[in-house]
Amino acid sequence: MHATAVPIGIWSTQSGSAESQLSNAVRTVAALKGRSPVHPARHAEVAVVTPTRLRPDRVAYLLELYASLRDQDVSWEWVLALDGVSEECVPEVLRTDARVKVVALPRPVGAGAARNFAVNEVTADWLTTSDDDDVLPAQSLSVRLRYAQKHDLGWCAGWSADLHPDRSTTTWRCSTPPGFRAPGDVWRHWATPDSTIPIGPTTLLARTAIVRASGGYAALPQGEDYAYLVGVTGAARGALLPTVVYHYGKHAEQMTAQPEYPVMELQARRFAWNHGKYLESLREGACM
Repeated sequence: MHATAVPIGIWSTQSGSAESQLSNAVRTVAALKGRSPVHPARHAEVAVVTPTRLRPDRVAYLLELYASLRDQDVSWEWVLALDGVSEECVPEVLRTDARVKVVALPRPVGAGAARNFAVNEVTADWLTTSDDDDVLPAQSLSVRLRYAQKHDLGWCAGWSADLHPDRSTTTWRCSTPPGFRAPGDVWRHWATPDSTIPIGPTTLLARTAIVRASGGYAALPQGEDYAYLVGVTGAARGALLPTVVYHYGKHAEQMTAQPEYPVMELQARRFAWNHGKYLESLREGACM
């Protein structure tokens, strides 16, 4: 979903004026241009999928995410799904990086559908996702990728940390215990639809083939990544690492903090929870 989060380095005492956001974007672009030239890897190991509407108040956040990608220590491709906005709106520093693929959708389709269209363009063997205003901490990609490869897993996830306005972080330890997980184990740690989700979906790195085989993201206006999480972790053996691999900002403007957000939240959770329930029935042969 288009969850709103503020990445490291661009907090303000206000919710963020247009002038402040523009200033931050300019500084970020200048810093990025000062780095070494970009030389694309012959084949990316990991794809990062991000849906975005390139809202002016989020461009600086998007550039912070890009900076965090450039600091990763594995080869990557970044697939940006433009949800009904023109490719001309993409910042130049992104358009000139061969590792950035832009999928321009002619009309808004929502974050879930935008991600699915982006998955069509992925060439890497492994895939993860990030919202357009979040940050990947150092070694976020490599710690999951190398562990999954070492143990021949289908997926690997980690913990997320809430990023507060003072730049402090609070680690969220999900209900699923760290360690290896058999197909369906993650859903079993989700007691009821209104319980806390068992793993943060944005922390999940999975084999691209498994993402495609499990159907990608659900056709929901929100919570589509809950069903994605249940489908991927229900299809293959994986592991949860006791390591923070994702920074998720907390502030008043994020989508999940809006008063209308809870209206459909439980319905989305019920859909995803039932997805897991019936996958479990299929595994047990009780759904025939």
